[in-house]
Amino acid sequence: MDIRQVTPRYSVSPQIAPEDMETIRAHGFTTVICNRPDEENPPAMQAEAMAQAAKAAGLTFEVIPLTHQTMTPENIARQEAVVAASEGPVLAYCASGTRCTVIWSLARAADGMGADEILGTAAKAGYDLSGLRPRLEQG
Repeated sequence: MDIRQVTPRYSVSPQIAPEDMETIRAHGFTTVICNRPDEENPPAMQAEAMAQAAKAAGLTFEVIPLTHQTMTPENIARQEAVVAASEGPVLAYCASGTRCTVIWSLARAADGMGADEILGTAAKAGYDLSGLRPRLEQG
């Protein structure tokens, strides 16, 4: 696993496996968000299998599949609501962690955080989102 902390409450990761859920719980996470559409994964890594493993580990599991087309204000709000409702730190995953970081970045821009701060925070987590600057500056 390659867990990258974006904020103390929100971390991201490339694809995880069902057997990672116990370790994720041991790291203090209480909620896992799957931002990866099932079409990108074999059945053993699809949301239903991951949800069962998360539940067995005592984790809350949410599915918000993201693509360029589904990075909508509604999905940004859904992701934010899941993070806000979580009893503890959240781990969001997709193929590389980039989509999970992009949705966090878009939410921060909507909240009024400056593009430089957003991009700097993403970079510290290992994600170069500089191509998003124009969108982030729109708020």
